[in-house]
Amino acid sequence: MRRQTIFAAVSSLALAAALAGPAFAQDARPLAPGDQVEGEIADGDSNGPDNAYRYDSYAITATAGQRFEAVMRAEGFDTFLQVQPQGEAGDDEPLASDDDGLGEGTNSRLRFAAPEDGVYVLRARTLSGTEGGAYTLSLTERPPAKPAPEPGQIALGATVQGELSDDDAETDAGAAYEDWAFTGGQGDRVQIGLDSEAFDPVVRVGRIADGVFTELGMNDDGGDAGLNSRLVFTLPEAGTYVIRATPLSAGSTGAYSLTLSEGPAPIQATAIRIGDTVRGELTDDDGLSANEEHADAYRLSGKEGQRIRIDMTSTAFDTYLELFDENQVSLATDDDGGPEGTNSRLIFTLPRDGSYVIEARAFSDARGRYSLAISEVEPDKPPQPLAFGAKLEGEIGETDSRDNDDRGYDAFVFDGHKGQRVRAIMRSGDFDTYLQIGNAEGEFTPLAQDDDGLGEGTDSRLSFTLPEDGRYVLRASPLGADGKGLYSLELQDRGPQPQPGSLLIGTSAHGVLTESDATADDNSFYDAYRVTVKADEKLVIMMVSNEVDSYLVVGRENEGGTFEGLASDDDSLSDTHAKLEWTAPEDGTYEIRAGTFQQGQTGSYALIVEKKP
Repeated sequence: MRRQTIFAAVSSLALAAALAGPAFAQDARPLAPGDQVEGEIADGDSNGPDNAYRYDSYAITATAGQRFEAVMRAEGFDTFLQVQPQGEAGDDEPLASDDDGLGEGTNSRLRFAAPEDGVYVLRARTLSGTEGGAYTLSLTERPPAKPAPEPGQIALGATVQGELSDDDAETDAGAAYEDWAFTGGQGDRVQIGLDSEAFDPVVRVGRIADGVFTELGMNDDGGDAGLNSRLVFTLPEAGTYVIRATPLSAGSTGAYSLTLSEGPAPIQATAIRIGDTVRGELTDDDGLSANEEHADAYRLSGKEGQRIRIDMTSTAFDTYLELFDENQVSLATDDDGGPEGTNSRLIFTLPRDGSYVIEARAFSDARGRYSLAISEVEPDKPPQPLAFGAKLEGEIGETDSRDNDDRGYDAFVFDGHKGQRVRAIMRSGDFDTYLQIGNAEGEFTPLAQDDDGLGEGTDSRLSFTLPEDGRYVLRASPLGADGKGLYSLELQDRGPQPQPGSLLIGTSAHGVLTESDATADDNSFYDAYRVTVKADEKLVIMMVSNEVDSYLVVGRENEGGTFEGLASDDDSLSDTHAKLEWTAPEDGTYEIRAGTFQQGQTGSYALIVEKKP
């Protein structure tokens, strides 16, 4: 990394670009219970991944268990609310979200409870697209949750009538619910039906221990029941179980009926052995699965630690596989993991000696012929030691270990320490390479992975900062299950993460991003600069480069010592130049990261940090 602090005026290129830049990507503004906000989704607001939506951010400070209701209304667009703890992206699995929960068309009402003390970021956004407009947003604190009442009683063969109201107990997501208890024996199979004309019902079944409900099964829209719910459930052991009647959306209430009846007999399983291949056909005469879908079942015996592969192929329909233990507890599923698109392949390590049931069915309501094959996968080979600085030649072949995606792989083990930056480079002329790093202890779970990070086509470069002292495993494999051939692999020690430099507000810095710089979580390079600011001080931060796609992040270290991003920007200044207008939430020292939007990019840049006039 090369940095030079400049105390002269900003270059004419940067000034011209700054004047032409659009509005900034907003930082989260505080929002407290009782606040009423009039806002606007407009050009310059933050965008979701792939510009899927546009949003404003609000920061809510909460204590554990505190319950909130946020309401967003707009006439010009379909509103959407989502919330997640500060520091989490929340795009895949937000803490809670809502689209049309207010019941007024396209307006939103989001209810949620804070699981722990902290700051939560509420996104007020468009449902989709970047065309927004004016909106109103309000936040209120809801009273503490009512204690869960004793469940009502429902007997096998009975139908009960109930009604959800605002006076009922609520889930953490703010949905009213009522519980109904029943008893049964191990292996009993029941069918639960939940019907309502007032709301979209969701039925859940589980057990309550020490006041905590543990869900064991659920259904939203079952079979041919429209929006009503149907659930077939096999009791894993004798005892008392609880059926929970809830709406799909928080805030929905109304009358419902709940029916508990004897479930359809389990599908009769045909014996099959590892190594067998059978040809079958799905027909209207087949038994029904727990989801009321026609399926065939096969029973096999296996041993603890045995690794099996199940292949289901068909030219007539999109196949689907599910594996159960002898208590009908689902262990694994697969839709399109097999070759040629809609075929299924499930690879699984058996947890214990005993019987297992394979359910072969269609992904949708379809019939036709299929083939099912079961084989044993070779046990994983132990990882081989790999020293830093070492280069080796290897080969992926038919006898290599296979991962859960049926990729052949070679595994290597190395020791490292907390904060150490490591880099693995894998090249092959025979297949598209793929690298993963994980902990050596327990079942392998990737901590980081890379496909084409070397920027040279299909070769991989994985850069990773080790989170703790210990032993790590590096897996070298093809990206696809059918890849095989020769490859080369190199493991490098890149040393500790470079320390941030200092930058005075009102100055600029010229630097060059190189392969020796710090790396972000996505393996892109960045230079870091520290600035000291006062609370509510407003900064304009610009990054200009003709060689890389600029990306700015401002944040600070949290109590755990990890970096917490507070605001970021990619292209607000132009297609490849970044501009961020940011207000410091409190006195302190913050870190500005001047990096790239794409991994592997290197080149010179200018960074300008000024007070907002």
